[in-house]
Parts: sequence; C-alpha cells; structure tokens
Amino acid sequence: MNYYLALAADLKFGAVPDLQAKIATLEKLNTEQKVQAEATQDGRKHLLMEHVGPDQIMEVVARWTGIPVEWLNKSQIDHLLSLAKSMYKCVIRQNEAVSAVSAAILRLHAVMAGKNQPISSFLSLGPTGVGKTKLAKALAFELFDDKKKGLVQFDMSEYMEQHSVARLIRALPGYVGYDNDDQLTEVVCRHLYSVILLDEIEKAHLQVLNVLLQVLDNGQLTDGQGCVVDFTNIVIIMTSNVRSPYLQEVDEATLAVESKVMKC
Repeated sequence: MNYYLALAADLKFGAVPDLQAKIATLEKLNTEQKVQAEATQDGRKHLLMEHVGPDQIMEVVARWTGIPVEWLNKSQIDHLLSLAKSMYKCVIRQNEAVSAVSAAILRLHAVMAGKNQPISSFLSLGPTGVGKTKLAKALAFELFDDKKKGLVQFDMSEYMEQHSVARLIRALPGYVGYDNDDQLTEVVCRHLYSVILLDEIEKAHLQVLNVLLQVLDNGQLTDGQGCVVDFTNIVIIMTSNVRSPYLQEVDEATLAVESKVMKC
C-alpha cells in the first residue's frame, strides 16, 4: 500500500507537472513559429529560421512543381469534386466536354487511369469560336490556379514540315538546331504539372504525330540527346477544325453529324 501511495505522489507532484511544463513549452514554441510564419507572409522575411514548418515545405514544393501554395492548402477532395462545377461557370454550352475532362481527372485520383500514360488526352473538334481553347484555359486555371504558367500552347501549323519535329525534341548531334532548346520536352521538364494545348493538330506533319503517339502510349518521350522526359503528370488537349462544315449543320440529328465527322 505504501508503494502505491508513493507512486501516486510521485506522479502527482513529479511526473505530471513535468509533462505539463513540457507541453506548455511546446505550445509556446508552436505559437512563436506561427507568428514567424505570419510575419514571413506579410513580407517581413527572416534570414534564418530554426524550424521548418508546413508552410516552408509547401513553398518548396510549389517552386518545384509550379503549383501555387494557395492550391496546395486547399482540400484536394473538395477541389476535385467541385472541378466540373467551377468549369461550367467559365465554359458555356460545352457541358459534355467539361464532364468528360473532369471525369478523367477524377479517374486519375481514384487510381483508375493508366499508370504509364498522361493524366488524360482529348481531341476537341469544332469550328472556330465554340470554346475549345477556352476549355483548356479553364482546366489549367482550375488545376494549377494559373492560366499562363499552367497552360502550354503550340500552334501546330508551325510544324507542317518534316524537319520541324526537331523543334519539339531537339535535333540530333551534328544537325542544325542541336544547340537550341527544344520546345516540348524542355517545357515539360520545367513545368512537370501543366496542360499542353496542341492547336489545329490536323496541320502537323505525320512525323510530328508519330512523336506524339509515343507520348500518348507510353507517357514519356526521348529527346534528341537521349534524355527521357516524363509526361504522366500532363494533360494533353488537341484541337481541330476538321469537318467543321458538318458540325455547323445544326438542323441535322446529332448522331448523323457525329457519323459524318468520324468518317474523316
């Protein structure tokens, strides 16, 4: 009995007060860290911080991936579930396209998409002015909170010649343009998470399309120097005006119009 009384007294007057003092010290330290973080956000940056917190980690991740800190702070589930609703506000009268794009993003995060492929790839058909490019911009803004850095746009009418493929993946050693930075793989290396818009894809040379086929199948691309570039975190959207006269025949049934377009 005396042993238990001594143990209880030791816990009450020794161990418990020590733990309470340690908790108070940690809470004080946590409060100081929050104050320092708020001061950093206000522009009063410290040259040296003794502790690394979640805010500092998010800033580093944002620099690496190009995703803003504000987006990393959001609940990912809430953001994805409201993706289609947010895009409906920007893209008018393209509900089917918005639903397809948002569903593809959800499948990726539900681990139902291919592992060795881009996040998703789309081919948007239609005449000028229906919102094909607007859809890509809205998706880039909703995913990465940045229309400019999150969207990489290529005018495929500039790649009508066979030799233009070197501009995408860099020329081989000894060829003209070897020292120049390529336009596709270099951009993906700098922006690991982005939306790539290939505008007027039907105008590109067949050799260019063969290069893009490797990206769509394997989710990676080897440039002229032998470097393998990962495209698994990229959304690819291709636009085309092919068969647009048939798409403008609004008086015909929808299935008949789609049948004519798919025969192209």
